[in-house]
Formats: sequence, structure tokens, C-alpha cells
Amino acid sequence: MSVLRFELIDEQATLDLGARIARVLPALPTRFLITLNGDLGAGKTTLVRGVLRGLGYEGRVKSPTYPLLEVYKAPGFVLNHFDLYRLETPEALIEAGFEENLSGAGVSFVEWPDRAGNYLPGIDWQIVITDSKSGGRSVSLEAQSEQGEACLNHLV
Repeated sequence: MSVLRFELIDEQATLDLGARIARVLPALPTRFLITLNGDLGAGKTTLVRGVLRGLGYEGRVKSPTYPLLEVYKAPGFVLNHFDLYRLETPEALIEAGFEENLSGAGVSFVEWPDRAGNYLPGIDWQIVITDSKSGGRSVSLEAQSEQGEACLNHLV
């Protein structure tokens, strides 16, 4: 599967990448799962904020650290934003009733996906954000499925 790499110099560049990702999302199938990996403060929520702004969502976008899930409705679009940092066990994801959000229509971004164990359905994109030697962030976006590959090709 293909990988795209980006060097982001600041927060605005992260928001811009999110808006760019948003432009390929309307062409997506009914369910698309994106995992977000990176240290605390790496810019995972900022990237999701950029996607939502690119979709036309104008409301507040916050990290769902305490509720674990924020659901956003943009014009003609549903986006689920999970932050599993505080998930106590992988089973708690299912016990909380999030299975429908993960497998239903819409795009789901999942921060700290390793905390979900084997309970995540098929991943379409894996995004990894790390510190860059230049002082900004390095982002790798890897397709994990055929539909992820097709959407990645639209992002190029």
C-alpha cells in the first residue's frame, strides 16, 4: 500500500493538510476509518479540526479526551472523532456502545488506536505525526485498504 509524507512547519500547515484531506472525503464510501498516531500535543486534534473546517463545519472542535467521542455533523457528512487515551480496557470501547459509531456510515478518526486492541474494524488510513528535525511535524499517511488506496490517490 502507498504512503504519502508531508513536512508541516506550523499549526496552520496542519490545518491546511486537514482541509486538503477534507476535499477527498466526499468521494468516500459510507464508512472510512482513519487512525491517528503521535505523542501528546503532536497535532492530531488540530488535523481533525482542519478536516472539519474543510468540510464547512464552523463550530468548536475540541479533543474528546474525556468523553472519548465527539460526533460532528458537517453539511451532508458525519465525522466521529475518538480519543482513546483514557480508555481503561479495549473491551470498554464496546461496552460504551461505540461499535455503531465505528462501523456505521461516516468517517471516524481514532486517536490512540492501540488502546482499542482488536476492536477496531478495518482501517483505511493510518496517519502518524512525529516531531520533525526542522522543528515542525512530519506526517506519514499510509493506505491500509483498497478504498484507502483509492482515496490516497486523490490526495496526491
